Amino acid sequence: MALNKQFGSLIPSQTTVALDSNYLQWTDSSSGDNFADFAQQYLPEIYEAEVERYGNRTLSGFLQMVGAEMPMTSDQVIWSEQNRLHISYTDVAALPAPTHLDLTTVTSDPLVNNVISINDTIVIMDPVTGAEAKAIVTDIPVANGGTLTDVAHIAVQLYSGQSIAAAFAADVTGLKIFVYGSDYSKGTTIGAGKGNSAARVSVEPVLTQYSNSPIIIRDQYVVSGSDTAQIGWVNVATEDGTDGYLWYLKAESETRLRFNDYLEMAMVEGERNANTGALAYQKLMQPGTQGLFAAIEERGNIQTGFTAATGLADFDAILKNLDTQGAIEENMLFLNRATNLDFDDMLAGVGSPSAAGSIYQGGSSYGLFENSQDMALNLGFSGFRRGSYDFYKTDWKYLNDASTRGAINGISSIEGVLVPAGTSTVYDQVLGTNIRRPFLHVRYRASQTDDRRMKSWLTGSVGGASNSTLDAMEVNFLSERCLITQAANNFVLFKGA
Repeated sequence: MALNKQFGSLIPSQTTVALDSNYLQWTDSSSGDNFADFAQQYLPEIYEAEVERYGNRTLSGFLQMVGAEMPMTSDQVIWSEQNRLHISYTDVAALPAPTHLDLTTVTSDPLVNNVISINDTIVIMDPVTGAEAKAIVTDIPVANGGTLTDVAHIAVQLYSGQSIAAAFAADVTGLKIFVYGSDYSKGTTIGAGKGNSAARVSVEPVLTQYSNSPIIIRDQYVVSGSDTAQIGWVNVATEDGTDGYLWYLKAESETRLRFNDYLEMAMVEGERNANTGALAYQKLMQPGTQGLFAAIEERGNIQTGFTAATGLADFDAILKNLDTQGAIEENMLFLNRATNLDFDDMLAGVGSPSAAGSIYQGGSSYGLFENSQDMALNLGFSGFRRGSYDFYKTDWKYLNDASTRGAINGISSIEGVLVPAGTSTVYDQVLGTNIRRPFLHVRYRASQTDDRRMKSWLTGSVGGASNSTLDAMEVNFLSERCLITQAANNFVLFKGA
């Protein structure tokens, strides 16, 4: 009868070869135990270091380049932005009365704020046909010192002597008017009576208020006490400099890095909670926050389908629009790879020998950008000037990373953003002084008791005196913050066609 092999029972061999019969083994794998063959005691050839096949995987850094971080103590941030200085109205319609204009716009309240005075001189334009006429205001509403009973109407007299319908070929809707001055006769006393001496309407500055609310961002990493004592064979390393043979060090470090990215991604992608009805309670408890993309979509400018083929024409259209806004001279372009190359192609074609009206020898890649025919050609441009504006462009890693926006292409994909480099002067109630802030900045909750900009704390029984009965280490991360996008009318969002 054959005997079962026992641990430690060896059969000698005449050759120096490790056999199942003459070498120690844990147990026979066929016995049902979950032990491997003892031949695995021969260590494999192991590369100690991890291969960093994705390079630096972190995505944050955008907000540090264009903004600042400042404390706050409330559940809401409210700021006011100036409206335009000059008086104008759009979507104006002529009334059946040949000299009356209705200032009620299609999209606003019928009781539009009428601040035009008698004897103001105005330009009337039709944006569709280009027709225009100049006129003087002869009457205004009773509430403003005139005789008209409708608060949204004014009476005018065209300098040409025509009726409004005749001057604009009966197309008397969708007109635009703006005040360019006034015209009084001799010997008038403003405020004495009606007509030519009627009191002027005082124009009070009107501010537009915006607000945003912070959100609480949290994350956690948990490792059991036993796993913290387990040594690995691979020396793990992360972008923040952490390395060692303990795998939980890498996991904890990557959780921290991922959380840091979330702090920026939440400020860029954030949306307000619009739930109603049965889900209204969620809106109250978690109102959401307006991120950069949402702010530009609501209050900024959208450029769709920017390509190198029509790049210069499209880009000049952007400049014309910026002229109508704040006209901030210095701007930064954060672009994905395709749009960045489109800008390079657009700039490389400017002034090339084949371009109409070329005045630059060899194209714009020479001279201004310090390239010469004797050096390797640099096909990339980091900055350029067009019109009265300076632009500095760079890749935005967040838009290129395949695990985030880099995986989205085509219709409505976000391909870049233009951020003005200006600042605004505001009174900070926390600091008690006037300070200059970038148009784009982060507010985080903080007080003398607690700073919630970026909190991390440990709980559990691992690593020293226990503050819990839990046989594990819990690493907690928390931040409470929101993004303030001021003067969003100066921002441009590039989107795919």
